[in-house]
Amino acid sequence: MESYTRGKLGIMSCDSGRPFAEKVIAELKLMLADEGASDSAEIIKTKETKFANTELKTEIGESIRNRDVYIFQDLENKEGGLSVNDNFMVLKTAIQSANLADAHYITAVIPAFPYARQDKPKTREGITAALAAWELESAGATRVLTLDVHNDAIAGFFRKAKLENLHASKNIMDYLKEKIGIKDLIIVAPDAGAAERAVHYAKKLGTPVALLHKERDYSKVSTVENVRLVGDVNGKKVFVVDDIIDTAGTMLRSAQKLKEAGAKEIYFAASLCLFNGPAIDRINSAHKEKLITKIIGTDAVYHGEGFAKNNPWYDEVSVAKYFARVIYNINKGISISRLLD
Repeated sequence: MESYTRGKLGIMSCDSGRPFAEKVIAELKLMLADEGASDSAEIIKTKETKFANTELKTEIGESIRNRDVYIFQDLENKEGGLSVNDNFMVLKTAIQSANLADAHYITAVIPAFPYARQDKPKTREGITAALAAWELESAGATRVLTLDVHNDAIAGFFRKAKLENLHASKNIMDYLKEKIGIKDLIIVAPDAGAAERAVHYAKKLGTPVALLHKERDYSKVSTVENVRLVGDVNGKKVFVVDDIIDTAGTMLRSAQKLKEAGAKEIYFAASLCLFNGPAIDRINSAHKEKLITKIIGTDAVYHGEGFAKNNPWYDEVSVAKYFARVIYNINKGISISRLLD
């Protein structure tokens, strides 16, 4: 009989996290079958309730005592009409419910870490990313799995729980090599904060690298006053790598600068394509004007059925198998360090 160091594997999902959870479960089932494991990866029964006054709660419909539980939540999924704050509250009620139901370990699987861009004070403001970390711990999470968190220092906000920061770079680079090719390719960092990521891509692919420097006006929300380019992109295919695309305003400024500098084709890739506010309209216009060739995102953020098919400028790579392997290794007590490079 197999022995479990962390308890029997259990997968829970909040409603907004279910599209991604189902993909990961499908991959986990294949892994467990390949290994001849006796356990499976069925989803734990839960019920999510929204009351008339907008309060939310999660109920668990079966015993999870002594299980190693992974709770999926897509905080940026707006398809169900919930805000980021609503989705975060649902997640916390799910974590606390699992804690009170005597789960052995509780891991929150949240590819988009909440308030990650509020990681340091610029004026008289709070460090809300730290508050989010403390709330996850207080609810009962012992570990958090996230994807390309905006600032690695967020791991230091946790006092007891572990933050595992996964990276979509391998999946995106596989797409890049297959669909775009590396001939005449240059990797571009959209700002100084993304320089390390861009250098990582460039080293792995053997391509040159350039940098866009953004001069921000911090008195306004998501406002960039000017963009400067360091490097030569003339006549080249440009591949801009970032962690987040939100309203796409900065992205368009960057694309305009790259086009002015002679870029032949302009691709953007982000682990978390949020596409909030005017983003879709902006990107549609830029694509029609041939300012943007393609945007590559991941399935960690759900945009609804047929989104990629209905938007020719968007391609999606799956990170479900990657998350499944990390979860499998954690549950089986196998190292995950090589999976976090």
